[in-house]
Amino acid sequence: MTKTTEKPNPVLIEIIKYRFSSIAEEMGIILRRASYSSNIKERRDYSCAIFDANSNMISQAAHIPVHLGSMPLSVMSAIANTTNIKDGDIIALNDPFKGGTHLPDITLISPVFVPGESRSPIAFVASRAHHADVGGMTPGSMPVSTEIYQEGIIIPPIKLYENGKLCTQAMDIILSNVRTPKERKGDISAQIAANQRGVQRMQEVVSQYGLTNTASHMSLLLQYTENLTRNLLKRIPNGVYSFTDYLDDDGISNKKISIKVRIHIFDDKAIVDFTGTAKQQKGSINAVYGITVSAVFYVFRCLLGLDVPNNSGCLKPITIIAPEGTVVNAKSPAAVAAGNVETSQRIVDILFGALAKAMPEIIPAASQGTMNNITIGGFDPFRKRYFAYYETIGGGTGALPYRDGVDAIHSHMTNTLNTPIEALEYTFPFQVMKYEIRENSGGTGKFNGGNGIIREIKVLCDSEATLLSERRKTSPYGLNGGKSGKEGKNLLIRNNEQILLPGKCSISLRANDIIRIHTPGGGGFGKP
Repeated sequence: MTKTTEKPNPVLIEIIKYRFSSIAEEMGIILRRASYSSNIKERRDYSCAIFDANSNMISQAAHIPVHLGSMPLSVMSAIANTTNIKDGDIIALNDPFKGGTHLPDITLISPVFVPGESRSPIAFVASRAHHADVGGMTPGSMPVSTEIYQEGIIIPPIKLYENGKLCTQAMDIILSNVRTPKERKGDISAQIAANQRGVQRMQEVVSQYGLTNTASHMSLLLQYTENLTRNLLKRIPNGVYSFTDYLDDDGISNKKISIKVRIHIFDDKAIVDFTGTAKQQKGSINAVYGITVSAVFYVFRCLLGLDVPNNSGCLKPITIIAPEGTVVNAKSPAAVAAGNVETSQRIVDILFGALAKAMPEIIPAASQGTMNNITIGGFDPFRKRYFAYYETIGGGTGALPYRDGVDAIHSHMTNTLNTPIEALEYTFPFQVMKYEIRENSGGTGKFNGGNGIIREIKVLCDSEATLLSERRKTSPYGLNGGKSGKEGKNLLIRNNEQILLPGKCSISLRANDIIRIHTPGGGGFGKP
């Protein structure tokens, strides 16, 4: 981070802070409105952000937490792997080992030039969206895989636009490797529009405040968040706080997988050390380094409060040790589809579990600890087209030391909405049979954990489904004597017979089969 000796103007810092965040929010609105898929338009599974010339995140809209710490790595990778970046270029990538997270998350990065004033980018804007299908061995591109090559098309940092013109060959390669090319083209086009608006708005900021002033206030915003983070760390008692929790399995074997952390707090600094965590696994629950960074970012960002800018300054006082070759820093060609969605949640659980020993008055019990991923795809005989549906399902949040948890909501590393029943049935050959709160699934305590959800979908044609879920064998923990939340459960209902499904599986569905998902409740807090 470049330090500045300019005397800060608090009023201007606040104005520019909200100016940047409004640009990111506007990008998100354009992306949502212009998108084709229900996954982006309805669930809002996307993020938009602004970065300085050195790939530090300056502002992210209130979108997806799992993207917080990983998007700067995408920008860094785009800069490092792209030669001669020019005005009008857009760089695309999804490679988890080159700045991405998992393959469905496609990131588009645009440089910001100031005509007549800058020969190199003064900033970057980026959008990331989860695409409902990017190829691979199963519809929805979230398979129970054993290597990344089974999960879909891998896009290293490449120019999708050059000098303001679409690179048609690059787009053709992408669209030729997916099951729903029209929908993918529409969603990618929406991201392009969002980036173009972000570039335009950033140029307007420079036009109003000047290039030097804009750049210096980017640096001041990073310093501002860094200082607030250091003040937070000073309020946490010095010491070493450790915690261990487990993933149910990797979808290939039945063994539990440990994730361990030791958080060393000393004065205004912290070391978050995952040494001792299990080695990377054969199944797809491996997380790349960017996911682990995002989880650490999210947890400490939660402790800072709402008015603090979402930027890279939060991580400046925090050192992250994630040994390479483990489930929190996997090496290629590991399967990683579930690492982004499931392992990220467990990392948050262990971080909060460790910090509960240091800050018992504010840390909640464990929330549901899973995103309950479901994908269904096939040929729709009614609409005469292929379809790919993807959704995450909410659950209960953990109770706090002063109130109950929240029922039926997405928590921690996901911040999406649900797909409304009307949109689901309009778009896909489905009928929603049940959608309700799972009563008494939250852990009891002085304050009870939130309840999970029961979501029941009937498929109206033959199709393929994949489930990637956690907390089916391990329960969301309670704190201070509170009881654990109830584990989740996946069921196939065929000819009125209920068949218990594993937490991670791919199955062939027949017309009129029903998938029923019971999501976990949150842990309780305090003795009942």
